[in-house]
Amino acid sequence: MLYHLIEQQLHAALRQILPDAATAAVLVRPCADPNFGDYQTNALMALAKARKMNPRQLAADVVAKLDVREWCEPVEIAGAGFLNFRLRPAAVTAALRTARAAGHPFVARAASPRTVVVDFSSPNVAKPMHVGHIRSTILGDCLARTLRLLGHRVITDNHLGDWGTQFGKLLIGWKRHLDTAALRRDAIAEMERLYKLVNAASEADPAVLEAARQELVRLQAGDAENLAIWREMIALSQTQFDTIYARLGVKFDQTLGESFYNPRLRAVVAELVAKGIARESDGAQVVFFDDLPELKAHPTIVQKSDGGFNYTTTDLATLAYRLETWSPDEIIYVTDGRQQLHFRQVFAAFGRWQSAIPKLAHVWFGSILGEDGRPFKTRSGDTIKLADLLDEAEERALRVVSEKNPDLPPAGQREIARIVGLGAVKYQDLLPNRQSDYVFSWDKMLALSGNTAPYLQYAATRIQSIFRKGDIQNPEFGIQDSELSAAEELKLAKHLLNFGLVVEAVAEEYRPNYLCNYLYELAGHFTAFYEHCPVLKAGGADRARRLALCDLTGRVLRQGLGLLGIETPERM
Repeated sequence: MLYHLIEQQLHAALRQILPDAATAAVLVRPCADPNFGDYQTNALMALAKARKMNPRQLAADVVAKLDVREWCEPVEIAGAGFLNFRLRPAAVTAALRTARAAGHPFVARAASPRTVVVDFSSPNVAKPMHVGHIRSTILGDCLARTLRLLGHRVITDNHLGDWGTQFGKLLIGWKRHLDTAALRRDAIAEMERLYKLVNAASEADPAVLEAARQELVRLQAGDAENLAIWREMIALSQTQFDTIYARLGVKFDQTLGESFYNPRLRAVVAELVAKGIARESDGAQVVFFDDLPELKAHPTIVQKSDGGFNYTTTDLATLAYRLETWSPDEIIYVTDGRQQLHFRQVFAAFGRWQSAIPKLAHVWFGSILGEDGRPFKTRSGDTIKLADLLDEAEERALRVVSEKNPDLPPAGQREIARIVGLGAVKYQDLLPNRQSDYVFSWDKMLALSGNTAPYLQYAATRIQSIFRKGDIQNPEFGIQDSELSAAEELKLAKHLLNFGLVVEAVAEEYRPNYLCNYLYELAGHFTAFYEHCPVLKAGGADRARRLALCDLTGRVLRQGLGLLGIETPERM
């Protein structure tokens, strides 16, 4: 990638001036204003300030040692020490020629691949997946796809909620009130009904609550009957979860629920106590953070006064297992923002317990709101089930597709509607800053204009139509020796060159919205190019070059949407 080559030369020049400089922080990034150039670095100013040097003089000294003539016009020094790089058209043309032959154009594989565990989705057994699960599931899947494209070893783990106090109530419900016909029709709905029934009864009658507690004790002690029922609950739940994941195109390498770690919990607490990390307080074992101002007022319990364990204990055991089993360089947790304190506590406790720990990242996100600005729910105030949301997305998309393509056979309409509807849901979720709440809007998400999945999918299919229209089935076209000439060609080409940089930023900062906005801008650049630069009607080298630009744009659009977990139909 050109920006990597420029960066490497910049680092080499800087080391000649400041041999001890930390070059990893000296980055070359696209200029926010193209009037200043194509790429820019401001890192020399910080280096100069730290050494009490004149930043413009340092910039001049570095430029004197910097050789990027192969790719750039003479480097410009601006302001207090910015370096601006403007690409030569010949270098852009050569980069496109290289990209045409690449399997993943414009994306460089990581020089030092890492092992990364991504923990996401994590629904609870015996409960339906609801709209709140969409963010974790889609965001985690996108990050896993992106890291894999960059060459990292990724292990995705669905940490199911399959253990805990709710199972005592579920066991009572199963034994006393189970409707087997309803269980066959919709297992999740029946188990949800049982839980609500017993939960209400236990609030009204202490005897029911005590009976549920006894059932839980028997389960935890290994009672054969209760274990068999519990395992059936998990299997039935997993079947319905898998149906949702198949619709979303999401796969997991591991599905290790909370119960998997249960045998490890007592040993975890014993070791924390032995090392002085946890100590007794009011009968419980507690980790205090007296030396951490942000956590001093928030100690965390690892064993309750009744001897029971909690989420903190389980998460510590989970971290230890992952460290032992996969030796990861990084572990990413994708959950909603309400768990920020919990993960700060877990990471701090784990850092005291283990001597060498991987990078631990809590990638948190905001809430989905209705158009009234309140949490997104049904009109009756109930939580929206994820399956119902996806059904409605496809049905709404089908109405749009049927209007636009009345001559398509019904099966074709439904397949396009599936791709468009599910893509629209995913894109609307990934487009905002993940830490912000966003308003769910059916009309906006399915619009064929604006920054939406249907708009980008349509842009990709329009490119496909160019090759169909020109009857170019086995295209033999490429970037010829003639340079890009039209301004619209150059703008499109330079934007394509930045695809890999955006993909890297998504992986480093866990922000798919960077990719969404990049793809939207790419579609805009392509529209301007197509309006000003004839493709099929052009001749010779111009036609070949422009067809290659169309092909590369289509490939980047499809790959970018693929990283977001969004399919692209052949026609729309």
